[in-house]
Amino acid sequence: MLKQDADHFVVAERLGFAADGGVAHVLLRVEKRDRDTLAVARDLARAAGVAHRDVGFAGLKDRVAVATQWFTVPAGRAAPDWDGFAGPGFRVLEAGGHSRKLRRGALVGNSFRVVLREVAADPERLGARLALVAGQGVPNYFGPQRFGRDASNLDAVARWLAGEPLPRAREPRAFLLSAARSLLFNALLARRVADGSWERLLPGEFVNLAGRLSWFAAEAIDATLDERLARHDLHGTGPLAGRGPRPGGVAGALEAAVQAEFGELVGRLEEEGLESARRPLRIVPQDFRARPEPGSLTLEFSLPPGAYATAVLRELLLTDALPTETVDA
Repeated sequence: MLKQDADHFVVAERLGFAADGGVAHVLLRVEKRDRDTLAVARDLARAAGVAHRDVGFAGLKDRVAVATQWFTVPAGRAAPDWDGFAGPGFRVLEAGGHSRKLRRGALVGNSFRVVLREVAADPERLGARLALVAGQGVPNYFGPQRFGRDASNLDAVARWLAGEPLPRAREPRAFLLSAARSLLFNALLARRVADGSWERLLPGEFVNLAGRLSWFAAEAIDATLDERLARHDLHGTGPLAGRGPRPGGVAGALEAAVQAEFGELVGRLEEEGLESARRPLRIVPQDFRARPEPGSLTLEFSLPPGAYATAVLRELLLTDALPTETVDA
């Protein structure tokens, strides 16, 4: 069982840099509990006397969790003393001057501590499964939480395809488009899990360099690429649909076949001006540790930006509940 309370799901952003001493913004490290990221951002904006859109953060974090994440707020005379500042369900742990607004995805990863209760697992089988996940990685699915409560974001996508205009407000619009792209990615990944190619490279593959946003096209797959794939230096990728290049060869044909099943959705995303991007098909947890105790299991691991802890948990064991994790960076 997952998430009996917030303390059972702890996540901390790893930013990869410190406040640079600039005067335009203040970089805040904030601990929040039972509050979602957007709500805390609005509270910080009100406290600073600025617009909500002027508050920066690197990624969304779940409401039902203890999450430590970073925000920036514009510096100004109306701002409070941020050291020790607190609000409903959050408190500022540190603050420092910074020159730029924090952008989405501007972090090196997230560290997790997850406590599973009422675990019934054979220790030997669990140990083997833990070793497999740590060594092989897991499919890098977007979790169902990306699609909204009761898949409400996908309902909105269906209405948009049926002729309803996109929401005018920035956040609902972004959630709808993101859900559409995530649906297409998950469909491609599911196809490659089914045929066993999610952890292999296919001719024509757009190949991701692990830990980076860059990729290159591999027209043919040779022993060097396979060796780099085996040591997790490279990953195959799937589409975040939009305007831009597409893979060729076997990988491109498979991707085109999957996207064709969704009719006009890819074209509509291109019409909205979205630029295509790539997402790795697998994630490999780092610093993976497991501590079994009678009736419970505590897991600690780190993931790259955009990866979901629930993707790791689903590959380890069956549970009777899933957390509503919303990490997207």
